[in-house]
Amino acid sequence: MSYLVPAEFVTKMVDSGESKIFMSSRDTLIRAFMAGAILALAAVFAVTVTVQTGSPLVGAMLFPVGFIMLYLMGFDLLTGVFVLTPLALLDKRPGVTVNGVLRNWGLVFLGNFGGALLVAFMMAFMFTTGFSTDPGPIGEKISHIGEARTLGYAEFGAAGWGTIFLRGMLCNWMVSMGVVGAMISTTVGGKAIAMWMPIMLFFFMGFEHSVVNMFLFPSAMIMGGDFSIMDYMIWNEIPTALGNLVGGLAFTGLTLYTTHVKTAPKRALR
Repeated sequence: MSYLVPAEFVTKMVDSGESKIFMSSRDTLIRAFMAGAILALAAVFAVTVTVQTGSPLVGAMLFPVGFIMLYLMGFDLLTGVFVLTPLALLDKRPGVTVNGVLRNWGLVFLGNFGGALLVAFMMAFMFTTGFSTDPGPIGEKISHIGEARTLGYAEFGAAGWGTIFLRGMLCNWMVSMGVVGAMISTTVGGKAIAMWMPIMLFFFMGFEHSVVNMFLFPSAMIMGGDFSIMDYMIWNEIPTALGNLVGGLAFTGLTLYTTHVKTAPKRALR
């Protein structure tokens, strides 16, 4: 595959972050909506494969198809803009402000949530034949995921909250590597391979992705999961989003930016 060296693709990361900040509200919301919807479908696909094959590894191997599709189409996930837009601020791009970065995050969050929620309702309707039957094995699996990853954490209090936060950090370390992976090649095949590897890892390891959870938890509640909206927000979505922000920016965005753009002075030989 045609490969760009780090100094080249890190500059593309900063350029991408800048362009997202100045994108119109309409375009930002539409792109985020589609990203949330496609990732939600990929999550359903992965759960379906896992249930039907009995192998979580197979589900994890196939989940990245959704991520690859949405990034090839230029759609935006909250986990991606968490990493890219702050780099434009650090690089002191003209007109880039803290308010601009926060505005982008807010719009992408709303768009992602809207797309994921639509797919959650559509899939719940399908699994229950218009809410007139039991959800079946796949719907039941989704509802149990929602319970285990809210009430299961709440049982441990602060330690549970911290565990979700760390799972969110580890998740976006990998997911942001996938976002960057889309920039290191100029061919579709090269981009797909570079994105597939870290996304499979995050999904199989059960790390917490704020946008995937925007689908899983509302879907679980619609199909009878025994937890509340507050359980979902406090014991999953909020710590997951914060962990996604810290992990992606600290482990991927800042490490690449500081060592390939704002590099330290070269060591003098004696």
